[in-house]
Amino acid sequence: MSETLLEVKDLTIEIATRRGPATVVDGIDLHVGKGETLGIVGESGCGKSLTMLSLLKLLPNKIRVAGGSAMFGGRDLLTLNNKELRAIRGGRIGFVFQDPMTSLNPVMRIGDQLAEPLIHHRAMSKAAARQRAGELLKLVGIPGAEQRLDAYPHELSGGMRQRVMIAIGLACDPDLLIADEPTTALDVTIQAQIVDLVKGLRQRLGMSVVWITHDLALIAGLADRICVLYAGTVVEDAPVDQLFAEPAHPYTRGLLASIPRMGAPDSARLSSIGGTPPEPGRRPAGCPFAPRCPLAEDVCRTTVPALAPLRGEATPHRVACHVANRVMEAA
Repeated sequence: MSETLLEVKDLTIEIATRRGPATVVDGIDLHVGKGETLGIVGESGCGKSLTMLSLLKLLPNKIRVAGGSAMFGGRDLLTLNNKELRAIRGGRIGFVFQDPMTSLNPVMRIGDQLAEPLIHHRAMSKAAARQRAGELLKLVGIPGAEQRLDAYPHELSGGMRQRVMIAIGLACDPDLLIADEPTTALDVTIQAQIVDLVKGLRQRLGMSVVWITHDLALIAGLADRICVLYAGTVVEDAPVDQLFAEPAHPYTRGLLASIPRMGAPDSARLSSIGGTPPEPGRRPAGCPFAPRCPLAEDVCRTTVPALAPLRGEATPHRVACHVANRVMEAA
């Protein structure tokens, strides 16, 4: 196992409502090793983006961290003040947001937006920052990089804007790059190009990557390990090969069963998971997935399962499910 770069423990996030605070992320534990790519997957609203945004104090209004820790380089990110965090945000931790059209400043030239973190974090001159900005555009595969520096975001295609966002995230050679569903708005051909780009850059630069997505098929070719979230909790955490070969949590099995398969007959219907995730503040007692789970037993409806190694062994495959071991033995 590689040395741990980021370790999040018991992270809890609340949102203010008219009925009082509602928990949207409930005691999440996860870690990222040096040089590792971690995929975070789950349905919309399960807390994927909020978990990562909270580490850099980028949460929207009325949403706050209620507890937990996030150790990065020997420091707890959640206890840092704004000045201390600004030195890390964009410097040691790069962030690629979901929609580049709303993330890039529409009235600033691409070169100026790339130069900004270099001037702030690396104290570069404007001339040196512009030269480095051109190198970054070449690094992420944008043709005619020097000419693109003077372009505005609306003059670039969606795929090129996303490459610019990745270049901004990489500008200061971060230890960790967080990519929040960066290919959602792109067609499948561009998605594949962006995935290959990030894989190549990770190997070339030796950085760690957290890739947030709802697409298990996409993350299969990118991640070393996958963390599955449901209703603001981690329900399964395993190396990518083990997760696809032996999914232990019924929710993970349902997600994998819903992926279209090559060679399946035309008449075959895709599997679906019945019901909907619980609303924030209205989680059921016991396992949050129990109301939708076809394997739920009485204990599932009364007791919250702990995230523990599968089969009770010292294994990197962890699952939060009362019936997982029995299901895996039967399988």
